[in-house]
Amino acid sequence: MSLDLHFAEWSSLARAAGNHVWQSTLFAIAAGFLAWLFRRNRARVRYALWLAASLKFLVPIALLVGLGSRLAAPHASSAAGDRFYVEISQFGQPFLPASPPAVPNPNPPTAGSARPGHLLALLLAAIWCTGFAAVLAIWGAGWRRVRVILGESEPMRAGRELDSLRRLERISGKPRPLAAVVSRASLEPGIFGLVRPVLIWPAGISAHFEDPHLEAVLAHELCHVRRRDNLTAALHMVVEAVFWFHPLVWWIGARLGEERERACDEQVMALGSPPRVYAESILKTCEFCVEAPLACVSGVAGDDLKQRIVRIMDGRFAQKLSLARKLVLSAFAAAWLAGPVVFGMLHSTRVEAQSASGESSSLAFVVSIKPNRSGKQFWNLSNTPDGFSATGIPVKSLILFAYQVKEFQLSGAPSWIDSERYDIEARLDEATITTFKKLAPEETLERRRRMMRSLLEERFHLKVNHWTKELPAYALVVAKNGPRLVKSSDSPSGSREPGGGMIRFKMGELTATGISLDVLADQIAHEVGRPVVDKTGLEGRYDFTLDWTSDRQALTAGPADSERPAQPVDPSGPSMFTALQKQLGLKLESLKAPIETLIIESIERPSEN
Repeated sequence: MSLDLHFAEWSSLARAAGNHVWQSTLFAIAAGFLAWLFRRNRARVRYALWLAASLKFLVPIALLVGLGSRLAAPHASSAAGDRFYVEISQFGQPFLPASPPAVPNPNPPTAGSARPGHLLALLLAAIWCTGFAAVLAIWGAGWRRVRVILGESEPMRAGRELDSLRRLERISGKPRPLAAVVSRASLEPGIFGLVRPVLIWPAGISAHFEDPHLEAVLAHELCHVRRRDNLTAALHMVVEAVFWFHPLVWWIGARLGEERERACDEQVMALGSPPRVYAESILKTCEFCVEAPLACVSGVAGDDLKQRIVRIMDGRFAQKLSLARKLVLSAFAAAWLAGPVVFGMLHSTRVEAQSASGESSSLAFVVSIKPNRSGKQFWNLSNTPDGFSATGIPVKSLILFAYQVKEFQLSGAPSWIDSERYDIEARLDEATITTFKKLAPEETLERRRRMMRSLLEERFHLKVNHWTKELPAYALVVAKNGPRLVKSSDSPSGSREPGGGMIRFKMGELTATGISLDVLADQIAHEVGRPVVDKTGLEGRYDFTLDWTSDRQALTAGPADSERPAQPVDPSGPSMFTALQKQLGLKLESLKAPIETLIIESIERPSEN
């Protein structure tokens, strides 16, 4: 794989990641606005909003759209796709009359030219990996520390702590008793573990509590268990590790911790704990503990202690959600979750309907693909009413035709698709021939392009990706003294160009009859190795001849048994730029334009038959 492809892949990945980050950021801002709007409601509502904002960083909208497409897939019409019946093997497909082989880009991207972008991509990847590893190391260290404390602890077998814990479990309806251990570490009571949580209870802390205080603290820890706060905290840790560079992710983490403790406070108060007793139990816990809460443990402290005590003593905790606010939450969830899924389903259905509305493109073929080892550097292509025959054709020419791109738009191609040649024989069945006769030339061309893409996918296992990037290009404009073009009076019979017109292209010579200037721009692009955009503003069709000195081997297709070599280059002739200005009154001006590039992700040699 070339450096250019590496850079393209990194750029494509960076663009997709950037889209996901800003979409997730927008979602978090919307969730924050709703959290502010519901500031007088229960903390669990705000906690759910912040948790959704966190998890959104792990779920790209494109994934939801794809899910919708998959849900709509069972309704697809089996006759809509470009699939083909196979007799010898999965088939090939004929071209329209032969186009000239694409000429190589005179300034192809080299490893050296791609190196700066490639190194930048590697540097950014290295920075991200370093941050990712650092965050994981910090969390891992905290996890290991708690594991050590847990390993040194003793099971809680008796005492008023265990009696109060079991009584609270019966009241709350918890089906499985919570495992509890006593630790000699100076830390606050807390819950550790995701699947089978364990209560870590500091030895000696019970002496500071009266029974109401003890039950309030234990009730708080049971609330963490019922809410599965350790699991949601672990999920947000993953978000922080992946998106460590985004400050909003860390801010969301702080909001999650704050609302988590407030939600547990509300639940403890709802169970009947008096505000004064509950506030005292929190203060007594903080007096006993000399260490900060551990990151992997859900404890009783946390949040801003002064504000928290004020809220508890105030006794005014939360309002229930009104119908209007429930509707707002439902609309928010529908817009960000159900919306992309529904869009994917509707988009998939629309594509299927468009495919089903046209004639079936399933065409029967007999095809043979064999390597051509003659060593000849030219290729021939002949089309017949019942199929086509190609001799010594490179796979690159098939790709350029199938995807309607030029060579400078192709990236990541292995060298063998240009150096290795193939002989292809394909024959249509009678039904397919009849179908083609009913189509307009433009429809026939597009149908054959789609079929050729399927041939490349089936026989050569071609996988491609499209990428738009700024490329050096030329604008075809009118020269200073005006155009020297003759308008075509009539399109010739036997036209080979869609919409009428004839064009003959060979090395250093282009003869056109009834051709528009956008077609001329397209032909010039083959010669100059850059995209050419028609900006002359001249409409209609023209007859002209253009002669220049070509510095590349552009061969025309000949008969199947032709062995005609390339013609020698005339060194005394004008360049393409000079010929355009003197002979046609046109010129090329440099510019940069967004050009769609075809990236070859993978391709394999076909099996011989």
